[in-house]
Amino acid sequence: MIRLTACVTYLGLALSPYLPLVLAQSWPDLTVWQEGRSRRESSNVYLPKDIRNPLNNDDCVIEIGPGKTHVLADLKGPGIITHIWITFLQLEGYEGVPGNSASPQDMLLRIFWDGRERPEVEAPLGDFFASGFGRQMPVISVPVVVEDADSYNCYWRMPFRKSARIEIINQSKDKNINWFYYNVDWIEKKTVPDNTMYFCAKYRQEYPQVAGRDYIVLDADGPGHYVGAVLSVRTRSPQWFGEGDELVYIDGEESPSIRGTGTEDYFLSAFGLKECSTPYFGVPYLNTQVRIVGQRTCSYRWHLYDPIVFEKSIKVAFEHYGWMTKDENPKYEQLNWNEREDDFASVAFWYQMGPAKDFAPSTTAEQRRLPNIERVVVWGKDLQGQACHSPGETKLQKGPEYRESGNQLVFSPSDESGAWIEGQFEIKEKEPLRLLLVMTKSPDGGIWQPSLNGIKLGKPIDLYAAKVEVPEFHLMDFWPDPGRYALRLECTGKNANSSGRHLGLDSIRLRERRPRVKEYGHEKNWNWKEKQVLNNY
Repeated sequence: MIRLTACVTYLGLALSPYLPLVLAQSWPDLTVWQEGRSRRESSNVYLPKDIRNPLNNDDCVIEIGPGKTHVLADLKGPGIITHIWITFLQLEGYEGVPGNSASPQDMLLRIFWDGRERPEVEAPLGDFFASGFGRQMPVISVPVVVEDADSYNCYWRMPFRKSARIEIINQSKDKNINWFYYNVDWIEKKTVPDNTMYFCAKYRQEYPQVAGRDYIVLDADGPGHYVGAVLSVRTRSPQWFGEGDELVYIDGEESPSIRGTGTEDYFLSAFGLKECSTPYFGVPYLNTQVRIVGQRTCSYRWHLYDPIVFEKSIKVAFEHYGWMTKDENPKYEQLNWNEREDDFASVAFWYQMGPAKDFAPSTTAEQRRLPNIERVVVWGKDLQGQACHSPGETKLQKGPEYRESGNQLVFSPSDESGAWIEGQFEIKEKEPLRLLLVMTKSPDGGIWQPSLNGIKLGKPIDLYAAKVEVPEFHLMDFWPDPGRYALRLECTGKNANSSGRHLGLDSIRLRERRPRVKEYGHEKNWNWKEKQVLNNY
């Protein structure tokens, strides 16, 4: 027993975090021969000589231009797709490739079964692989694995009778998909059983959710199996969004026979969500500031051993209830059961007999971009002039974290005493806004005190961190009068562990609040100079 425990412990250390996946994987019986012949469609076999790049190894599609469609596979059945692997140039670009590449949100994955005109799989590539918001993130699960945030693997079984066509559409208006590699592995069969169902996946979104109506993830006619979902949420209000239950209506019932206990519970977490990646559920991405306006969460749940079975039809929905702050409540009360209006995007995964009905409209890449909720943005990169800061060195720094601005400003003050940097902006209308900063924490970050028109806002902000991160620093909610404002950051020292007093500033932002805050006007006449409020709790 001691030796066995030691072996398991050793394996856990060696394979972590992959050990849960290894232990949980239900392997087919590889000792019993199955009828068929393995085949592969790949990016390395079709390229004509006139588009080959002599500096490349010719294993990829060099580029897929804006608006162009590339067919990964056009298979003749019967057969079953067993694995899809895809990778492409990262967002931040690469030497020899001008500009940035299209994001995973710009790429629309579509799969057509048996010559049908409408795809049974239609989703942005990132969302299909449990990676929302166009971000690249690691995912380690049984049916979907995104290794190191750039190697997209799919193990969903996808049988077909006559044909299968897989395509990628570049829906970006001005960016290429660069260096697009892929393999599609499948088994050619003589026949598939009559009761074989087709694999389906469909993207849907509401920006924001519609008041008085539950958010629909899936609406399908059966028979079939519902096998999972990916849900990406961007909050429009402070506080916690995830109190809404999942509701599952089976075979036309008017009331859901399956009802959950909360959104985070459906994704098999409890008392909120935290970043994790397990074989059957996970949260690949989560802002650390979970109560802010604009917090983002991406979650997945796979029903591999617990499929939800239906004979005639199924509808899967989520309530959109949760906590909200007092200024969004008509009675100026903080309650945990409020109908919220956040931005939801989802992909439903299911198997069914026959063609799937179209329950959600197709979207363009532009429509999938989250709505802009910033009323005012002052970019750090625009504050390089000497009138904007005390003596010191400024430089621009690129990185995937600064994909909106393209560059952050790094300010290194010449003198630690009296160092400052300032951004100015104009308010044209009195309305409820949230003031925040997007700044970088790093091993050489200093401590900086924010102030607005000479009034200190909160405590000094320590920008030291052992590893680079780019959080948002929310300062206050207020109703500023029209006029000119100056947001200043003054250096007050450094953390004992920091190697410098640098300031990495992406932006100063004034973010909108939901319309009901303006409608209720509870804090409209508060003087922010005397009473600073941040409605996060």
